[in-house]
Amino acid sequence: MRDGKALQMGTSHELGQNFAKAFDMVYLDDAGQQQHAWTTSWGVSTRMIGGLIMSHGDDAGLRLPPAVAPVQVVVLLIKDEGDAAGEAARIVAELTASGVRARLDDRVDTSFGRRAVAWELKGAPVRIEVGPRDLAEGNVTVVRRDRNDKVAVPLAEAVARATAALGDSQSALYAEALARRESLTVDVTTVEEAADAARTGFARIPYATLGEEGENRLATDAISVRCLQRPDGSVPASDDEPGLVAWVGRSY
Repeated sequence: MRDGKALQMGTSHELGQNFAKAFDMVYLDDAGQQQHAWTTSWGVSTRMIGGLIMSHGDDAGLRLPPAVAPVQVVVLLIKDEGDAAGEAARIVAELTASGVRARLDDRVDTSFGRRAVAWELKGAPVRIEVGPRDLAEGNVTVVRRDRNDKVAVPLAEAVARATAALGDSQSALYAEALARRESLTVDVTTVEEAADAARTGFARIPYATLGEEGENRLATDAISVRCLQRPDGSVPASDDEPGLVAWVGRSY
């Protein structure tokens, strides 16, 4: 996350038949016999949302990756004058027809600035601002939330430019988050080095070097092993494999 802490996400737990027996959760097997279910527990949902906010958000609010944004492009009508309202509605219709999750904000009884800030807070990846002044010059304004830059584009190119901006924004947010993680991850050879590095990010240390004593030492600084990997980055079948690397860090 942006503060250097780790967030445990997507964990699963094999619960066996304990809860099934307690709550009488049964099914019929292939032989037609009634059996208690074997159940699991998956730790996702709100954790994933929190991780998205803490990883991508900035001081202006959310920055949602377009792939998960409920509204990918919002078209803001600045003033209901001339052909502005009709052009704004047409843009939304074209975006929707091309598979983009688009919405028209034509609440001109609320100030444009307040509406723009509200959509920034919500993290809508792309805004298209449509007003009579820009239309008089044949343009609209496209705003990318991840960069907060405004670009005047020809009206005829609005849909194509907004759609392209969605792909660019998705890639940019991923690259930014990955670069931050990589910049805050260091390889260490001692437990004390791991303790220092893990205060602001991840430390990678040979699991054999860490050992139980090392884990206990890190625990005094609220640092723990977040995951184990083989040297090639793949997931081991068990923590008994030789040559494993431990990622350690602080967590929520």
